Amino acid sequence: MPRDDHQFPASATTTTRTVRVWDLPLRLFHWLLVGAIAFAVVTAEIGGEWMEWHGRAGLFIAGLLGFRITWGFIGSASARFADFAPRPRSLRAYLQGRWRGFGHNPLGACSVLLLLALLTAQVVTGLLGNDDIDFEGPWSTVIDKNLSDKLTAWHHHLSNWLLALIGLHLAALAFYFFVRKNNLVLPMLTGRKRIEHIPNDSPHKDPAQHSPAAFAAALVLAGLAAYLASKPGWL
Repeated sequence: MPRDDHQFPASATTTTRTVRVWDLPLRLFHWLLVGAIAFAVVTAEIGGEWMEWHGRAGLFIAGLLGFRITWGFIGSASARFADFAPRPRSLRAYLQGRWRGFGHNPLGACSVLLLLALLTAQVVTGLLGNDDIDFEGPWSTVIDKNLSDKLTAWHHHLSNWLLALIGLHLAALAFYFFVRKNNLVLPMLTGRKRIEHIPNDSPHKDPAQHSPAAFAAALVLAGLAAYLASKPGWL
């Protein structure tokens, strides 16, 4: 099991540091995803000719997911799944108020992973779905029509779950801001976060440091994911 070097126990001799927690590629992904989801929701509500743009938003989100999944393996330390994936011990420590760390807390990590899973399912059902009127997913013709109709229904159901999860996410941000006096939005804008209770003997590390080559590879795979999502003929 990978060791999380960016979580540390409470110490009697601690300090407070401003740490570069989130790398620029991860922050760009975050805000582009926010905009893409908002655009997809609005175009779906309007319907009609806007469904074509809804489909384009889905392809863009497919590319973003391709980037994030890749970045979860080769990106900066705070972005890697192995670094922040919740474990029973870290969840227990967080619920008991003993967890210390730089990036996602264990509950936040659960939310991130669930969001990525929901978005992936939403994109897949959208690619395979159709509404018989304004929209036909690029992959809907490669499967049986009855299956495509069922996946379309799931696409609508999952959108409700997705909106509910986003609502919980916004509620958590509000709770942290107003109750715990902890602004979680600002670090996602600046990349930097003021961290308390860092042991004095803890070495200074940059959890947001990443390789330009890794970033280039993630961009290529993101573009490939969007392209393959739009081209069923490659099978």
